[in-house]
Amino acid sequence: MRSQCRYITSNTTQFISSMINLGPFQRYFLYKENTDMRKSFNGLGGIVVNEVKKDLYSGDVFIFTNKRRDQIRLLVWDRDGFWVCAKRLEEGTFQIPENNTDTSAIELKWDTLMMMIEGINFERVSKRKRYSLPVQNQ
Repeated sequence: MRSQCRYITSNTTQFISSMINLGPFQRYFLYKENTDMRKSFNGLGGIVVNEVKKDLYSGDVFIFTNKRRDQIRLLVWDRDGFWVCAKRLEEGTFQIPENNTDTSAIELKWDTLMMMIEGINFERVSKRKRYSLPVQNQ
């Protein structure tokens, strides 16, 4: 297995789930500012520590997009090293959820991230009611 995936071009959801073992049981944080997509492990990790103020080794997934919103990168710690996965769209842009909080990152759910990556307009999708555990302040 490779320790880094460069550009994901097809079957994105299945690839991410199987290669990196991500799923709905993890936390996902979308950095709200534009990111220079030349950044890799150290540059993105610096943003997580200095701007997002989260633990880089927590297993949480950190998501970054560029100014044009046609590129996305995911950074995650996986037991013994970091993964950086990137996707560049040939057409279109990634939809970013609206959020007016003062925090530097938005916490996303797995299904929202997958819709974002697959190009589904999640503001027009209605989700049927499901049980969810109460949110705990950390």
